[in-house]
Amino acid sequence: MTASVALGSVLILCLFVGIPIAVSIGIAVVISLIISGIPAAFLTQSAFTALDSFPLMAIPFFILAGSLMETGGLSSRIIAFANSLMKTFTGGLALVTMMSCLFFAALSGSSPATVAAIGTIMFPAMVKKGYSPEFSAAVSASGGGLGILIPPSIPLIIYGIIANVSISDMFLAGFGPGIIAVLFLVGAIIIISKKRGYTGSGEKIDWKEVFSTFWEAKWALLTPFIILGGVYGGIFTPTESAVIAVIYAFIIGIFVYKELNLQQIKKSIISSSIMTGAILIILSTAAAFSKLIAIYHIPSIIGNFVINLSSNPLIILLLIGLIVLIAGTFMETLSILIIFTPLFLPVVTQLGIDPIHFGIILVIGAEIGLLTPPVGLNLFVASGISKLSIERISIAIIPFILAMVIALIVIILIPQISTFLPYLLKQ
Repeated sequence: MTASVALGSVLILCLFVGIPIAVSIGIAVVISLIISGIPAAFLTQSAFTALDSFPLMAIPFFILAGSLMETGGLSSRIIAFANSLMKTFTGGLALVTMMSCLFFAALSGSSPATVAAIGTIMFPAMVKKGYSPEFSAAVSASGGGLGILIPPSIPLIIYGIIANVSISDMFLAGFGPGIIAVLFLVGAIIIISKKRGYTGSGEKIDWKEVFSTFWEAKWALLTPFIILGGVYGGIFTPTESAVIAVIYAFIIGIFVYKELNLQQIKKSIISSSIMTGAILIILSTAAAFSKLIAIYHIPSIIGNFVINLSSNPLIILLLIGLIVLIAGTFMETLSILIIFTPLFLPVVTQLGIDPIHFGIILVIGAEIGLLTPPVGLNLFVASGISKLSIERISIAIIPFILAMVIALIVIILIPQISTFLPYLLKQ
């Protein structure tokens, strides 16, 4: 067995039997190193180099900021504001859930955090209003998926680091696709709600209530403008913006909304540290994996194979999109980004495809993977909130998966949706 074959086959075997992604990558790398005769120090040196990165520091701070915002009263005020605008329409509470997920995703950058923060409040409210439990859980899970696409997004940061692409550009590129995804998800909600008779209140919008709830939520709604405005205004870097987000969430939660206490801060720090540790372990082993892929010339082999299938960039992107969707059924977000970025990025750049556009396609594919069994993380969070089985939620979420797949195809076919803003601001 050659070292390159061992690298791929051992990784697939480990993932198939359920070994965690970081350990799976590490085992595959070690066995490949033994076969090829490369010193084992290659793994530790690659890991150290990968973690010695200033942009990487944004990840723990954004995770902590999202956790503080979740417990500091920001989510409940966002929901109240969205409800004042959407409750009158067909599927009103479902639309409120989706819009609240959109706003909170722009604060936390994390899909599971978004599902937990919004779903905990909105799921019982939707069921009480007559929505089916399965539909209510599916809306929360699909809306939470926006957390990895709407900037600031942790997966966008990770892709930027792996692909050596500007994180600021990736943040900008997420806006257009994020809006497209929201439109298709809202369309699915409206169609299902009309079919099942999930009507709104029918009352006219009370603009006094809208202004009142907006004013109460103003500090929460200001968060993405402060974070992203500071980045694109040249005031601070994306990494520094993550620190600003933590400080802002801390101040608003304690001194303005007064819902953040010492016990919640301690809990947020512990949970954020655990999640950060898991991500860094994955990234450290993935660095050695990526370097070995390059040493074994695997990207060029795959590139020649793909180009022999078709030289049309759109066909190649659609093919890669299909592969990512299939992989998303049994791989989580970080695994997809870490494994597929070094494999396919050299191929797509050779065909003239923008790395920013390719990154957005990978992230959306990973987002859809969050909604598909057996390892869809959002499904597990929604299941925990709703006390429904994964099977019941999986059936209810099929229309939302189809909506996201259509959105992905549109974004693949129209690359300007992803690239317009990054290049507009460079002019």
